[in-house]
Amino acid sequence: MKKQYLIILLLFPLCIVAQEKILLQGKITNEKDVEGIHILNRSTRFNSVTDIYGNFSITVKESDTLVFSSVHYNPLEVEITSEIFKEALLIVTLQELINELDEVFLGPDLTGNLRTDIEKIEVKDPINFQDLGIPGYTGTPQERIVPVTTALFPTSVNIEAVYKHLSGYYRKLRLRRKWDAENRAVASLIDYYNARFFQEAYNIPKNRLYDFVLFCVESTQIAQDFYAGRYEEVFKTFRDKSKLYLARMNAKEE
Repeated sequence: MKKQYLIILLLFPLCIVAQEKILLQGKITNEKDVEGIHILNRSTRFNSVTDIYGNFSITVKESDTLVFSSVHYNPLEVEITSEIFKEALLIVTLQELINELDEVFLGPDLTGNLRTDIEKIEVKDPINFQDLGIPGYTGTPQERIVPVTTALFPTSVNIEAVYKHLSGYYRKLRLRRKWDAENRAVASLIDYYNARFFQEAYNIPKNRLYDFVLFCVESTQIAQDFYAGRYEEVFKTFRDKSKLYLARMNAKEE
């Protein structure tokens, strides 16, 4: 019994060190659109938002993962390494989000007369599996997450799947897909309603807009209502959540 107490006492300081937290100071170095960028600590779910200069601060511990997201930039994940933790400083440059159009080819026989040129265009409807009555998948293929029961099937063992379960790969994959879906929903809602609407209807400041919409997406089914065209439910969610969000924001500032 004494030996067990001794082991616990020896390990206790190590647990304290492992759980040590700091207030990390950071800055986004992009030249424009640096205000209102959302920073989420995926390990603790703490979040922060950049000011008009791109500065931010957030509580972290070593090995945490920060996720940077904005409607103007591609999402970025940064792991808090021992060097970053020691310096308590993080400088980040985000990659601008560019919507690329498919390549357009112009025929050589255009006359400049819109009606005449349109009549010359030959339109061919592509044949796909739906036209032929064949079942098929139209989305982007994703890696299948193998259930533990399937990976450890009595007659065979899927070594790769077992390793991915034990290493936490599948757990991180689920979190990444969840975050990507939430990020797309936030961008779609902001693009559809625009910042002026949120400010005039719900008094949400522009620099807090992304954080507010993400709060709605994470805590309600607003994304499903929006995609299904249930806009009355969307407005109801915005109305209810804006009161709670503003109350928390004002309390935090005080």
